[in-house]
Amino acid sequence: MAARADIGLVGLAVMGENLILNMESHGFTVACYNRTVSKVDDFINGRGKGKKVIGCHSMEDLVAQLKAPRIIMLMVKAGKPVDEFIDQILPLLQAGDILIDGGNSHYPDTVRRTAGLAKKGIFFVGTGVSGGEEGALKGPSIMPGGNPEAWPHVKPIFQAIAAKVSGQTPCCDWIGPDGAGHFVKMVHNGIEYGDMQLICEAYQLMSAGLGMSAEEIHRVFAEWNKGVLDSYLIEITADILAVKDSQTGSPMVDMILDTAGQKGTGKWTSQAGLDLGVAIPQIAEAVFARCISAIKDERVLASEKLKGPRKVYKKDKAKLVAQIHDALYASKICSYAQGFQLLRAASAEYKWKLNFGEIALMWRGGCIIRAQFLDDIKAAYDKKPRLANLLLDGYFKRVISKAQKPWRNVVKTAIDLGIPVPSMSSALNYYDSYRSERLPANLLQAQRDYFGAHMYERIDKSRGEFFHTDWTGHGGKTASTTYVV
Repeated sequence: MAARADIGLVGLAVMGENLILNMESHGFTVACYNRTVSKVDDFINGRGKGKKVIGCHSMEDLVAQLKAPRIIMLMVKAGKPVDEFIDQILPLLQAGDILIDGGNSHYPDTVRRTAGLAKKGIFFVGTGVSGGEEGALKGPSIMPGGNPEAWPHVKPIFQAIAAKVSGQTPCCDWIGPDGAGHFVKMVHNGIEYGDMQLICEAYQLMSAGLGMSAEEIHRVFAEWNKGVLDSYLIEITADILAVKDSQTGSPMVDMILDTAGQKGTGKWTSQAGLDLGVAIPQIAEAVFARCISAIKDERVLASEKLKGPRKVYKKDKAKLVAQIHDALYASKICSYAQGFQLLRAASAEYKWKLNFGEIALMWRGGCIIRAQFLDDIKAAYDKKPRLANLLLDGYFKRVISKAQKPWRNVVKTAIDLGIPVPSMSSALNYYDSYRSERLPANLLQAQRDYFGAHMYERIDKSRGEFFHTDWTGHGGKTASTTYVV
């Protein structure tokens, strides 16, 4: 049997199916396999009927259908299932063949798999794929990393099926070695958590704070999507708020239980911030907001026992809506600034040499966080590749300066009304902390030295020179040998 397929794909869930159809529409022949074999037949006789798609009933059949070097993309659940499929496929492969993990895998797993498979002569690629069902079919953002020897072979396929921006530039390029691709996708998802939470806070302020209907808020978001907030998430929010429940006639959004799920990438991003010593409080707050939403029964009981403000907003509502717009935009900038800070730290720690301007371009189309202002982020990094923080770029400094007064007023108003805005307020605190020449960590270091002899640096001495004080007069002169900033 002559090999006919350019690539094989394992996993026929929503993303897998749509990626196959995307590849096929760009001239590639795709072999497909699914552990539940009936799904292969359903797909071949359904959406894949009459197309250059080869259904396979075994892994052996899949491998036999592939041209050399054989390229196999896994679109399966992250974690143990990826390793199980690798173990199943590995005996069937030859040196120089390529395995791609297109799921939301944790980047340390990708680091391990890349190194382990390289020893066996197999080139491993861990690639982030963003855009959901529609993106997978029509053009996602693709963030590949791993073994660089695989890139020339997968590049024609990936760049053909990726979303295109700025004169047909594909939203896909090589990110870097081992876990770089999945790390960038993880940070993308962390920023996505922050974006979604900010939008939800803006919605809550208008709904609970101003008493606006879903239809009224729909019109606000639709208008916002025509300006600097133009983005996929703002667009779909406007769409969602316009939909009516077919059973009750009420806005669909009002019929949905207020408990949010998560798959873990936001948590991983927050953990990476802690591991690398990078402040990303806004992303962490978005994760915590989902956690507190999940304890619905507790919140219902607490709402009956814990009291807070019961004020009605009596000032100019249209003015506050305009201020919410500015607060949302300023907070969004801080969220992306934190995400890129994390990318910068990871690039240095793991020696990935990430190109931040190109990452912004890859996020400009196809992905969930695609937004107009990513052009401004790309411009900022193109102008100054070693930019320490997006907040220091001239354009973003001007935006924040203009938005600062309304931003602060929105947070104050939310506090007065008793409406939680954890992400907006966290963004403002991040901004104020970052611009502070002096923070109270001097007292914190004194406390640490008092109870643990952890030492401190002095403002009148060189950095890196540490001191200890006998605060009680009977503590002795021995100091801790560990000092971590």
